[in-house]
Amino acid sequence: MSAILPITAPAVAVAKVASVNGQPLNTADETLTDEQLRQRACTELLRQAAMRAGLLDASDPVPVNGITSDAASQAIEAWLERELQIPEPSDEACRRHFDAHPERYRTGEQALVRHVLFAVTPGVDVVALRNRAEACLLDVRCHDGTASDDFGRAARELSNCPSGEHGGELGWLSAADCAPEFAREVLGHVEIGVLPRLVHSRFGLHVVEVLQREPGSAQAFEDVLGSVRMALRQQSWVTAMRQCLQVLAGEAQIEGVELDSADSPLVQ
Repeated sequence: MSAILPITAPAVAVAKVASVNGQPLNTADETLTDEQLRQRACTELLRQAAMRAGLLDASDPVPVNGITSDAASQAIEAWLERELQIPEPSDEACRRHFDAHPERYRTGEQALVRHVLFAVTPGVDVVALRNRAEACLLDVRCHDGTASDDFGRAARELSNCPSGEHGGELGWLSAADCAPEFAREVLGHVEIGVLPRLVHSRFGLHVVEVLQREPGSAQAFEDVLGSVRMALRQQSWVTAMRQCLQVLAGEAQIEGVELDSADSPLVQ
């Protein structure tokens, strides 16, 4: 099931040397995606912030291939714990969230799913990939419900997932079987058939068909209060993290990478 873990927007391969306050993020012979470069930039912003705060020795070795030292990782964690003030969600806020998203707190919900995966890999022409995925989506939607199995044929011919050999079949999926982003696109809805949208994952673009649904059963607010509170804490953490990175980026000299237009993988 790991092949359906959903991701952020597709990235484009780049070959350039970027830096944060003069510290290179890559070498001239490295080819990184824009998203990988942004991740390194955000990590370096945090590493330098921890160093300025005295939580990391100035002699800490620079990251190699984007991987920080153990000391740097611990210092970043300590700095974030000190700097990010996350408010405790109130019962009222939890109730509002629960009432607005009841589908997220059902138990036993499942969907019988198959997909066609268009994988995003370093150096891939993402525009061309998206065009192929959209063409596939249009084709299988036009033939959705016909006697011929156009979806299975498309999966066998086009999918980059091993499930393609079996017509793209993934079986019955629950929220526990896939990442939250994918679950939000597939579960908690009433659609049967080919979804009218591409589903983004960290592996690429998916054309998804829901064959059957088992709606599961609703849970009482009191029974899921802990899960609701955790979800709201995570939302607050993501918001605070993004604001923190924006402040750090605004104070830094950044070259060769654009941070304003995309969310960092660090905060997803």
